[in-house]
Amino acid sequence: MTIAEAVSGRSVLSGRSVTVQVPATTANLGPGFDTLGLALAHYDHLDVAVRDEPGVTVEVHGVGEGEVPTDETNLVARAIIHTFAAYDQPLPGLNLVAHNVIPHGRGMGSSGAAIVSGIMAAKGLLEGLVDIDAEALLALATEMEGHPDNVAPALFGGLTIAWMTPEGPRHKKLMVHRGVKPLVFVPEHAMSTALARSLQPESVPHEDAVFNVSRSALLIAALIQSPELLLAATEDKLHQSYRAAAMPETNQLITLLREHGFAAVVSGAGPSILVLASDPGQRLVAAELVAAESDTPWQALMLAVDFMGATVSRTDV
Repeated sequence: MTIAEAVSGRSVLSGRSVTVQVPATTANLGPGFDTLGLALAHYDHLDVAVRDEPGVTVEVHGVGEGEVPTDETNLVARAIIHTFAAYDQPLPGLNLVAHNVIPHGRGMGSSGAAIVSGIMAAKGLLEGLVDIDAEALLALATEMEGHPDNVAPALFGGLTIAWMTPEGPRHKKLMVHRGVKPLVFVPEHAMSTALARSLQPESVPHEDAVFNVSRSALLIAALIQSPELLLAATEDKLHQSYRAAAMPETNQLITLLREHGFAAVVSGAGPSILVLASDPGQRLVAAELVAAESDTPWQALMLAVDFMGATVSRTDV
């Protein structure tokens, strides 16, 4: 900081602005509980500008408008503040404008996307002052989210395997077979992730654990090489059955879809449903089936796999 800036109270970051794009995600993918995640081409956008006045203001457009906080308690703002604090950087005044399309409370990674948006915005604003590498980005996001399965694909794109080590979270990104076509059915009602996780038992039968290990391994092969195996590869005994009573419409529709040969699973904590189709035509048939058979409305999102993950760019240069 120059003497003039110190006297005037202006931040060394004065005048900087960034724009961030973060994809939606779907986690678990059936058997890969708290481990597997997939980035989807459905994006939240965030514009952040440094201002001379202290404090943080948030303007929200789209999903969450009029519902989420518009001050420092906003999750995106909290992620920016968390990142600045982690690197002992003074927080400047900030104006945030969020353009949201990822549904909230539907199992499409909205909280993970908000956290990643803030961390990536901080990374962009601190460019040239602090180097935040991929490992640090994942650690910061996991600290806030509590688990890395959603934030890893949001950050890095593609199919991610995430795991915890004594040194912190780690991930491996894989490219998905071009034949895999995600379809997400989104209901009107939401589901609390905390409630969904509370329904999990502390332990599971040994045979169920072995079952899921085999299906998780098979799912990796199906997603990157052999999409024809997706139906068998998405079988699960660790989490979906325990949450079924809290999401009866979701459970009924998954049962219907799987009976008709579609690789349908709960998307994240639900209540949305992910179908991993092996070709575009299969998605259309699945959407027609749901429209014809379901008593409740579901929005069908036919999405591509996002391979880039979160991006940030300076807009003041």
